[in-house]
Amino acid sequence: MSEYAEAAKFPEIRVPAGLTFAGLVLGFAVGVLLAGTPTLDTLLRFAKPAGELWLRALQLTIVPLVIGLVYTGISQTLAAAGGGRLARRAVTLFCVVLLAAGTMSALVVPALLSAFPIPARAAAALSGGAAEAGTVPGFSEILLAMMPDNIFAAASSGAMLPVVLFVSVFAVAATRISAEPRRQLGLLFEGLASAMMVVVGWVLMLAPVGVFGLAITLAAASGSDAIAALAHYILIVVAAGTVVLVGAYVVAITLGGQPVAGFVRAMLPVHAVAISTQSSLASLPAMLAATRRLGVRESTADFVLPLAVAIFRATSPAMNMAVAIYVAYLTGTPLSPLALGAGVLVAFLVSLSSVSLPGTLSFVVSVGPIALAMGVPVGPLALLVAVEVLPDIMRTLGNVTADVAVTAAVDRKHQAD
Repeated sequence: MSEYAEAAKFPEIRVPAGLTFAGLVLGFAVGVLLAGTPTLDTLLRFAKPAGELWLRALQLTIVPLVIGLVYTGISQTLAAAGGGRLARRAVTLFCVVLLAAGTMSALVVPALLSAFPIPARAAAALSGGAAEAGTVPGFSEILLAMMPDNIFAAASSGAMLPVVLFVSVFAVAATRISAEPRRQLGLLFEGLASAMMVVVGWVLMLAPVGVFGLAITLAAASGSDAIAALAHYILIVVAAGTVVLVGAYVVAITLGGQPVAGFVRAMLPVHAVAISTQSSLASLPAMLAATRRLGVRESTADFVLPLAVAIFRATSPAMNMAVAIYVAYLTGTPLSPLALGAGVLVAFLVSLSSVSLPGTLSFVVSVGPIALAMGVPVGPLALLVAVEVLPDIMRTLGNVTADVAVTAAVDRKHQAD
């Protein structure tokens, strides 16, 4: 975490991702093997309400947690950008990459889903009628939604676009007040985010039970069809992350002036750590070593890389948008260009607020607001979170590659001046 930006320190949250995935597999296995038996009927009396209650608890935490994280994330980003030319260049490039990643996903993922559509039976199985598809708002409706007459009513109804925009503007406005009340506001929102992260951590500790309940209910109704949908989903989301990974290499080569072979060799140890830990923070020492091999000045790397780990998640807008778009196609929710644009904006703002969270937790924090802003049902996310352990590998690979690439680009520009 960057010392420069006075980054908020959140409690460490441990999420049983492996157990959650095991709950998914076990639920499918039990549902398929016991299909049509009295034993399954008895299990469903308990499993179905357990899954639905867990889903409601998960949805309940989204709005307050996002409010706290967006404020602290925007404040941290603005603080970093105000600290000299090197910091401003780094933050500007972060923002350009994040917006480009989200826009790419809004264009590429629908094209992928048109070329490789979700199998019909699998779509029916995985959507399962978990929620009714939202309606696509028109241009005037989106503008009005950005400026509701009551922000608290908007929050209570789950209207994430105006809530995220309001909190972002509020965080920017807070930079114009005196230091003491600004510090008190920061502590308030940091406390809100920290407390809600603990609550979400408690909810996700029950994820193996909740996902088991959802999986066994789904398997009882659809058999093994849902497994095909999950495999298709993983491939589509990973494809979006792969584009960002390739884009990071392009940034390193074109803007960072790095030779292809040299950058590939330097990143191999970083990728090994990223795959084994699935953590950008744990990969920081390896990233610092990679920048030394690439000839990046230590003064630049020692500043930009920790800052990148704190506020820069290159794959987040792309892969989170991919999840929301996939759920839209899954549930038959039409997506207009305006709805996709709203999703890109929220994905960008929320990505600044992700901090160093476990993949499962950041999935809930990041994808929920994007889906709600686009009018996409969030019910299917409760099952998709169980397989996040697999796409999370690509998230980390893309993030660490982009971190090193952007650091090389910033250093090259800084030396040129």
